Amino acid sequence: MERLNPVPSWTPTRSKDAHLPALDELAKVIGDGLGPKFEDVKVEVVASPDFRQKPFYLAAEGICGKQRLADIGGPPYLVPTPNTDKIYNFADIATEIGLPGAFFIGAGAGSSKMTGCNCELMPNTNLTTGEIHTHYAKMEDGKPTLTRYASNEFGLLANVLGSEGKPGQVIKVSAHGRKGDENFVTAMRKVVGAHYKDQMVAFGGVFLIEKGKGKLHVMPDFSKTPLKTDEDVEEWLHFYEADAPLVCLSTFVSHDPGLDLRVEHTHVFSDHGQGGHYHYDTTPTEVQYTGYFTLAESVHRIDAPANTHSIGRD
Repeated sequence: MERLNPVPSWTPTRSKDAHLPALDELAKVIGDGLGPKFEDVKVEVVASPDFRQKPFYLAAEGICGKQRLADIGGPPYLVPTPNTDKIYNFADIATEIGLPGAFFIGAGAGSSKMTGCNCELMPNTNLTTGEIHTHYAKMEDGKPTLTRYASNEFGLLANVLGSEGKPGQVIKVSAHGRKGDENFVTAMRKVVGAHYKDQMVAFGGVFLIEKGKGKLHVMPDFSKTPLKTDEDVEEWLHFYEADAPLVCLSTFVSHDPGLDLRVEHTHVFSDHGQGGHYHYDTTPTEVQYTGYFTLAESVHRIDAPANTHSIGRD
């Protein structure tokens, strides 16, 4: 597959194979580790459901088949000041990771050249079938809005799972009643990292917030002043509570093996007009999470900023 556009300005892609523990072993590690962090936890290996159906609304039946994570661009292209020339296309990303026709889900930023503004993107696109079920959230008249996004173009940054979109065996994680300070993704990431240590384990998948509320943010339009600290970024962002049910597209790695990765990134959409970047739930005693995750065989760091920093990666 040829690239849609030449990419002479991309920094060289770096890739690393991920550790692939047996799913049964990994399910036990996650279940044992999450036990103290939630009131009720169940982790099992199951056949994936048909993710095209409600409540998931994904653009492929499954999330398996040559699974890869791609970390594209990054927050240094957004802060302290945006580089709006950083425009990508998922067809090019599929070529770069050696998976033409890929199905992608995850979290990113929309193309400001298409939307006319800065925005949160929930990639959900199948290059083989041409189906695009992507959404984006933006600020409009001081309020967050959620809209369908009918393009494979995006800007600045993204963290996505690429696969053949096939059904397969996945890890199902059900957790109710959060007891700790860590959100659902961070809790799993730290449990896996503590067990496998320097062996990087990479995940992608979809989880539901079935009960409770989630704290999300939506980026306003680009800041007119440089954002130099995490405090500047938090003051600029618009935070709000969103109501269940929420569909969350997520990628995370147990640790960064020196690729300048964003170790976790989750974006959210719904069928009731709410969406954005997931931080955590705000109703710990009520919250119910149900997630389905697959393991990536490799991680690909695409067009990493030459001058990097850690601001804005929460």
